[in-house]
Amino acid sequence: MKPTLLILAAGMASRYGSMKQIDGFGPNGETIIDYSIYDAINAGFGKVVFIIKEEFVENFKAIFEPKLNGRIETDYVFQNFDLKQFGIEEEIYREKPWGTAHAILSARKVVKEPFCVINADDYYGYDAFKKMVDFLSDESSESNFSIIGYEVGKTLSEFGAVSRGVCKVDASGNLEEIVERTKVYPKDDKIFYEEDGEEFPLSFDTPVSMNFWGFTPAVFKITEKLFVEFALANKDKPKAEFFIPLIGENLVKSGEATFKVVPTSNKWFGVTYKEDKPYVQDSINQLVKNGTYPEKLWN
Repeated sequence: MKPTLLILAAGMASRYGSMKQIDGFGPNGETIIDYSIYDAINAGFGKVVFIIKEEFVENFKAIFEPKLNGRIETDYVFQNFDLKQFGIEEEIYREKPWGTAHAILSARKVVKEPFCVINADDYYGYDAFKKMVDFLSDESSESNFSIIGYEVGKTLSEFGAVSRGVCKVDASGNLEEIVERTKVYPKDDKIFYEEDGEEFPLSFDTPVSMNFWGFTPAVFKITEKLFVEFALANKDKPKAEFFIPLIGENLVKSGEATFKVVPTSNKWFGVTYKEDKPYVQDSINQLVKNGTYPEKLWN
């Protein structure tokens, strides 16, 4: 059974100013999602599931179905605020969605095979998808999951400091913890993170998470239990978000599961602000020029 690609595309993109998930970056208007799906198909994924807002479904279908029809199976699920589906009767006011780990639960009824989760607005590269397929096919289990570890030096922005989930890895290559460093930046050909006004060095190849996770369906039951606990504990915090690293942190600390940190040498790039767009466009054009992708992605 081929694994499934789950794409997180329900975000509001408030900082970007428009729906960056379907903005064009390639030479023929290709989205970043297009490149991820192209790599996923070539790596051996059998289905793609989009997590979106219900009001965007026709828009997404119009963009992606003509390209993907006959190439890979597609499905669409919706992230919503309904808590009764999790047995929570209490009305809890929200100012924003519940976060990426809650979004995964939206797919629990349609994903029955090993799967990976990615962001819609991040470019990951073929190597990461191939290594994830190999892990999901050969090593994943109900208690053995994975995360793609990018070299921090290949994930930085020229537009300022970034937040990165720095991974601590044990001798077996498994995740011990993820520490969120909110100010990571290059300086004088070195890399630093800042904490409490102090600078600390990071080696170029320190593994960081870019939200590329591998799971089996066993994670849905675990996540649902954790989400109910989180929602009730944060009912008075309308901006609190239930993120995927919270699943990893909980399972690693409890010993319920292991997360293999799968290294990749791919360069990551993504788009958060409008100012990022020319850089992303140039990066994709370079990949087209060097033959990584055809100029027309879907012929």
